[in-house]
Amino acid sequence: MRQWRGTSTYGISDLIRTVTATRYVTPLREGGSLPAIVEADDLGTYVLKFRGAGQGRKALVAELVAGEIARRLDLLVPEIVLAYLAPELGRSEPDPEIQDLLKRSPGLNLALDYLPGSLGFDPLVEPPGSDLASRIVWFDALVTNVDRTPRNTNLLIWHKRLWLIDHGASLYFHHNWPARDGTALEAASQRPFAAARDHVLLPFARSIPQADAALAPRLAPGVLRDVVGLIPDEWLADEPGFASAEEVRSAYVAYLGSRLREPRAWAKALEEVAR
Repeated sequence: MRQWRGTSTYGISDLIRTVTATRYVTPLREGGSLPAIVEADDLGTYVLKFRGAGQGRKALVAELVAGEIARRLDLLVPEIVLAYLAPELGRSEPDPEIQDLLKRSPGLNLALDYLPGSLGFDPLVEPPGSDLASRIVWFDALVTNVDRTPRNTNLLIWHKRLWLIDHGASLYFHHNWPARDGTALEAASQRPFAAARDHVLLPFARSIPQADAALAPRLAPGVLRDVVGLIPDEWLADEPGFASAEEVRSAYVAYLGSRLREPRAWAKALEEVAR
């Protein structure tokens, strides 16, 4: 089932591959959502995130949107693919917890390219430069990623470069959509990123104003529409308060676009925290 998926009414400049998971290799028990290493029909190996786990499809939406925004900011993220999971894949799995997870996750899931030999990031061993650290902190503040702390950095060193992983905890506003009357969405979009104080790279981020000036213009409305257009319809279906998947997409674009408009109160607050 290898194919390319483009956006529909949101444009066709961005494509994402779809693969079929062919073998469940092993669970990754570091996270509560129990992701797994799988093999796929393109002979690749991936870290698969299940739609039936934890926060469900919204975690997959956050992983996809945040990861592809990071890519457009030239931050390193493993390739993201859509991964089709057949119901019969879990029939031979002896672990009942894993078998149940596989049964709850048929259809399209999300997977990231597995980085063999990668090492967990340790800021004491390889402290990043201020420019890179500032860009990552700014990006995490934009997408409200609360999961990049000293306890769980979600950063890997691979081929001597810093890679960003695990963005399913981003965009937490979509777990409780603000009223879509414009005022509430605008207010929500401008809230400071309180979790910045716990960011693992904050001590190295000494160039937040420069990062803000360089990165914000790269995320024009068309770019946001292209990224959001990558979300499969089935991950957006039956969202309470929305009549269609396209309405949900429009709400994501509106929220992110509002967060990027000047003056960016959250970016100014981030500068204060980083001092």
